[in-house]
Amino acid sequence: MSVKRSVVLGCGSYLPSKIMTNADLAKLVDTSDEWIVERSGIKERRIAADGETTSDLALAAAQAALDDAKLDPQEIDLIILATSTPDYTFPATATKVQARLGIHHGAAFDLQAVCSGFVYGLATADNFLRCGQHKRALVIGAETFSRILDWEDRTTCVLFGDGAGAVVLEAQDGEGTLADRGVLASKLRSDGRYHDKLYVDGGVSATQTVGHLRMEGRDVFRHAVVNIAEIMKEVLDEAGVDAQEIDLFVPHQANRRILMGTAKKLGIDVNKVMMTLDKQGNTSAASIPLALAQAQNTGRLKKGDLILLEAMGGGFTWGAALVRW
Repeated sequence: MSVKRSVVLGCGSYLPSKIMTNADLAKLVDTSDEWIVERSGIKERRIAADGETTSDLALAAAQAALDDAKLDPQEIDLIILATSTPDYTFPATATKVQARLGIHHGAAFDLQAVCSGFVYGLATADNFLRCGQHKRALVIGAETFSRILDWEDRTTCVLFGDGAGAVVLEAQDGEGTLADRGVLASKLRSDGRYHDKLYVDGGVSATQTVGHLRMEGRDVFRHAVVNIAEIMKEVLDEAGVDAQEIDLFVPHQANRRILMGTAKKLGIDVNKVMMTLDKQGNTSAASIPLALAQAQNTGRLKKGDLILLEAMGGGFTWGAALVRW
């Protein structure tokens, strides 16, 4: 049976040049390299330069993905930018990327699901492509979380970094089997009862301020391992795939203990876990496409590989996707 699949044609990333180490953070707050590494696995993160915006990061990642796909920007007719740190309240940062790429057709919009943003964006683009409304999509995750951190709160400022990643998707005919390339299955969930566990204490309508990120780490950790494991199992069951068949597990880069705990719960070999948070920290919606790009560039991800993606973010939101690269 012939079906439409959203096939990955290219992948790209961008990281700001400024590196902030744990030793640098120890000069700002009461913390240490040992304390941060033990609790998160993070050793350093990237920080956007003064004047370097989310759209700057997104544009660089998008161009890298287009170059990898060997496509001209004019061949893109959909841009979805997952971000919680847009350049402005409006218009959508995606439209700035669209304009700077010289694209004057199709559609471009932002998507806000915090750390789950890229998985949400991938699933959204997949639906647009499979129904025939668009042909090729840029799905971007880009964040400048350094702009919403309280640099006096050692429980949060040590965890996050800035960056951007992107993939190019194209609608192609598949045979409707597990051997097809492209997005094979995806699941999205949310539960707004947990707003106060992970949120920003500012906003246009509520406070007329930007605000700072606030988090109850233990509660987030507890929910993350359970919620993520459940939705990953749903995706695998829908596709008829056993966890041992996964070639690479690319999770949202939040916390080393969450990554390993989730892999263990599903029976995924820890050697198949793609990890970048030690050098990049938690880059929210950018973390998965950044990890995909690094996996591809280092030879850990090859055409035809079966990969499992997952993420959970504020809201709570969470989701998973199974993709044949």
